[in-house]
Order: sequence, then C-alpha cells, then structure tokens
Amino acid sequence: MKTPLQITFRDMERSDALETHIREKAEKLESFFDPIMSCRVVVEMPHQHKQQGKTFNVRIDIGVPGSEIVVNRDYHEDVYVALRDAFDVAKRQLEDYSRRLRRETKTHPQEFTGLVARLVPDEGYGFIRRVDGSELYFNFDNLVNITFDQIKAGDEVKFIEEMAAEGPQAKRVSIGHHHIPL
Repeated sequence: MKTPLQITFRDMERSDALETHIREKAEKLESFFDPIMSCRVVVEMPHQHKQQGKTFNVRIDIGVPGSEIVVNRDYHEDVYVALRDAFDVAKRQLEDYSRRLRRETKTHPQEFTGLVARLVPDEGYGFIRRVDGSELYFNFDNLVNITFDQIKAGDEVKFIEEMAAEGPQAKRVSIGHHHIPL
C-alpha cells in the first residue's frame, strides 16, 4: 500500500493476523479511489459487559484531497465482521466521493407512462398500452405502492421497461394520477 496506514488497537491486544487483515482491506480501498492521502484504522473493544460479551468498534479515517471520509461501525461481536462492514461502507463512500469529483451522477432507468390495457387476475398479470399503441406484459409482483385490487383497465400507470427473455416487459409499475377511458 502506497498510502500511509496507521493501525491502532484500543482496550485489546495487538494481533499480527488482524493487522495483516486490515492492511489487505486498506490496500483494496486504493483500487476504488486513488489518491488516498492517509488512512487510520482504530479497532477497539470499548465496553466489556458481563451480559453482552465482547463487542468491537471499528473507526476508519481516510484522508482524500479536500476532505476526510470517516466511518464508524459500532459494536459487533466478531472483529472480522466489524472490519468487513466498516470497509464496505468506506468503499461505498470513496466511490460516491469519486463520482462527485468527476461530477457524475447515478443514472436511473427512464420512466414511461401508459394505460392498463387489460388484466388477467387469475393468472397474476396484465398488459400496459404504451403511447405508440404496443403493449407490454407486467406481473402483479411488479406493482409498486399499490395492490392488484387498486388497479383496473384504463388506469394511467408509470413504469420502467426491461428486457426479459420473452422481450420487453414493464417493471416497477405504479399508478398514475388519472383514469382515462380506453
């Protein structure tokens, strides 16, 4: 790892195996964002409750150009699980930070509107008529914030289109605001 790494153990004994594990995890962070200017990892066992057993806290401070990313994962009984969770969060935060620096945003699938053409309640599916007149299959499992009982032929719906083995299908179907007769 080319980034300076500082590892601190508090209220617990230092472990070569644990230190090696932390170094490997920290090295992987550089593949998600380079240049990391500094990385400090603190592993502690702050409270030794008689009833709860040993719990570990992991804190990661990552120095990046113009900012610092801080991850604090509290209290897990397995130090390796606590480290995994903390480094997973650090990875996501580094990826988000990198996207912000590049002025990128996450893309979302395009949402379309259409009308419920017909429903086949016994089979659990229906069809949506798109603006161009073609129809898309949708399964009742793809309804969002509505139930099958709340939807009827002629209702305006919003959906995204995904390619399935049988062809394009409507996914994430939600009710629109208007009822338009067919």
